[in-house]
Amino acid sequence: MSVSDQPGGPTTLPLYITDWHDCSYLPELNARTLFADPLAPMDGTLYQALLARGFRRSGAHVYRPACGPCRRCIPLRIPVQEFAPNRSQRRNRARNRGQVVLRYRPAQFDPEHYALYRGYIHDRHADGSMADASPERYHEFLVAPWGGETSFLELSLHDRLMAVAVTDHLPGCLSAVYTFFNPDLSKHAPGTYAILCQIEEAQRLGLEYLYLGFWIEECPKMSYKEQFRPLEAWIGERWQRYGHGDAIGWQKYSRL
Repeated sequence: MSVSDQPGGPTTLPLYITDWHDCSYLPELNARTLFADPLAPMDGTLYQALLARGFRRSGAHVYRPACGPCRRCIPLRIPVQEFAPNRSQRRNRARNRGQVVLRYRPAQFDPEHYALYRGYIHDRHADGSMADASPERYHEFLVAPWGGETSFLELSLHDRLMAVAVTDHLPGCLSAVYTFFNPDLSKHAPGTYAILCQIEEAQRLGLEYLYLGFWIEECPKMSYKEQFRPLEAWIGERWQRYGHGDAIGWQKYSRL
């Protein structure tokens, strides 16, 4: 694969594809994964170019689904300078802004973060592969060693840690890596508020996009992602724009 929008000219990056395996999102299906050579040099600029081609990272591994005719996994990004919150998001922001304290922390292991993560995983994803993650595996899952600036955005409610939003800071965008929160405080919709805070940070920095990772219509746990409009979806090897009320999917692409 040639990545052409790099300073100094195109970069050729070896890509590999896995054998078929169980889909981690839809257990009744099989999946294959296209991934960048883990031994190839990687940095924030190159990773941003891969994000712009529908890739994503898990720890240091950069990948995207390659499941043939199955096109359910759709990468999403928000053009932050055009973002227009809906009524629910405006209420969320107004309710939390006066109570929640934000603090950006370096991407270092923190026992309080780890305890929050374990509580969140056991409540929301107890059957997942990270349910019993060790401190080392937890940190490897969230942080890439090959560069790019990653921060842990703490959201605290009345001196109580409510959520942590892991965010990659790249030259022209932010990427929402993962957010975990206290399930006892879910009435504050901390996941939604974390994205609103990341959008505002990208706007403040004059960046173009906040990348949200993959969205699957059949997964209720991902439904919150499509509420941030306008958004763009990587469909047919290009980004398609969707405004308020537009249904995301291949239907729009097939009409172009």
